[in-house]
Amino acid sequence: MTRTTPSPERARLAASLRDLRARTGLSMVGLAERTAFSKSSWERYLNGKSVPPRDAVRELCRLASEPEGRCLALWEIAESEWSGRAAPAPAPAPARRTETAQRTDAAAEAPSTVPEPVPPEPVPPEGSAPASRDDTRAGNRGAAVAVLASVCAVVVGGVAITLFLVLGQDAPRSSSSASPSASATGPRCRGAACEGRNPMDMKCGVGPQTLASYRTASGAMLELRDSRTCGTSWARMWGTRIGDRLEVTADGRPRSAEVENKADAAAYVYTPMTTTRSGTVVRACFRPAPGGESHGQSHGQSDGKGECFEGRVR
Repeated sequence: MTRTTPSPERARLAASLRDLRARTGLSMVGLAERTAFSKSSWERYLNGKSVPPRDAVRELCRLASEPEGRCLALWEIAESEWSGRAAPAPAPAPARRTETAQRTDAAAEAPSTVPEPVPPEPVPPEGSAPASRDDTRAGNRGAAVAVLASVCAVVVGGVAITLFLVLGQDAPRSSSSASPSASATGPRCRGAACEGRNPMDMKCGVGPQTLASYRTASGAMLELRDSRTCGTSWARMWGTRIGDRLEVTADGRPRSAEVENKADAAAYVYTPMTTTRSGTVVRACFRPAPGGESHGQSHGQSDGKGECFEGRVR
């Protein structure tokens, strides 16, 4: 079954898959020949009309020499939305308020359930009557105190629950009647405010353009990326070794990142962002770890210190 309008989750996955297909240089027919999935299936997957099987995502990553981690994470989100597993559970707050209101109403009605005073019994022998009246008054006072204590307990409990619910919510909830804030659905910075910051932390790495790609002599993959929404560009690398370094420069502002450990070597490593505009030439230079090879390739060039390539912001 397919759905005509892709959800945001499926749209992000489809955009990532289209990017991988473009990197492979394969047509739909070529994908069908090299995988276990048909041409029509790939058309649906790449257009976001349906969620591909996990194996299809892994196959495309393999063909594009792409680490599986990010694409499988996008697939998990899209598949959860597609299957309905991501549907939010009903909020417990109304039920708690209803229960509190019921307890409050019950407590408010409690005095009405106190029995009406019983007509006075015939006056007993002298000496016993005052004790009986004192007992009655003490019993009435005890009932009133008990009811008052119950009402206070309900009110205090209601206030505590309300504070818990209010303070336990995220800050954006204060404008729940408005549309989702930009920090929840879009980038967290724009232009100069993004300079030197991590593109993934600032949510600028969602749906960026790839300005240029490059494969180094050591086998590492490099890309120049750009977000017109944020007005920034950056570079990323993967398939690297500890000690490899990548530097991106635009208008003389260098930003660099280094593979520091095994975790970095097994994942994407991003340079900080630098602000750019349409027409800006962005240059990236890869400097391998000491002892690694560095030879210019036909689509890149060597500056004597590493392998460099460029891209122009569109």
